[in-house]
Amino acid sequence: MKYDWILFDADETLFHFDAFKGMQLMFARKGVEFTQQDFDHYQRVNKPLWVDYQDGKITAGQLKHTRFVEWAEKLETTTVELNSAFLEAMADICTLLPGAKELMDALHGKAKLGIITNGFTELQAIRLQRTGMSEYFEQVIISEQVGVAKPDQGIFSYALEKMGNPCKSRILMVGDNPHSDILGGINFGIETCWLNASQQAEVQGIRPNYNVGSLSELKDILVA
Repeated sequence: MKYDWILFDADETLFHFDAFKGMQLMFARKGVEFTQQDFDHYQRVNKPLWVDYQDGKITAGQLKHTRFVEWAEKLETTTVELNSAFLEAMADICTLLPGAKELMDALHGKAKLGIITNGFTELQAIRLQRTGMSEYFEQVIISEQVGVAKPDQGIFSYALEKMGNPCKSRILMVGDNPHSDILGGINFGIETCWLNASQQAEVQGIRPNYNVGSLSELKDILVA
């Protein structure tokens, strides 16, 4: 095995993250119909917030608050309550991406495994538990707890320390986001694998070591 450590992003790398389905479930539990139109409007607010969060312009708390302000006013509740309800719904609908369990089984005992996610703390442990994935990961690094998000090198440095400062040349970062996961890994000086399920063209200036369409393709590369 070429690597001592393999680090994974969480959303859309190991887990499906169907935010629309999660929002529908959350609002259905409140007796509110949530349409595609509602979701499109929410995403117009939510998506730029994630970019600002990754760029270090806002905190996790600000993101969570701002994305639900309109709905909190409409439903006469708090943004804190809506965030919890949303993350609970996301945990309830959570499923693994195809090949995730098989990849973990194949790597188990051959390399140490970790997660570095910009997702929120509330969702991580419950999701790992429910999908039977908890036992595989020695480290779960969550940006909300660290105080900086990928691609900031601070979160990678923090992870490296938690991992016991292994040699960078023997670490692989796997993720679906070319900016936060791949560029973040490259800038930190570790090898990267872009999980590029929709086979997008490579982003200018971002050159991953591997570009795979699925986790089973990655398994074939790593466990040859």
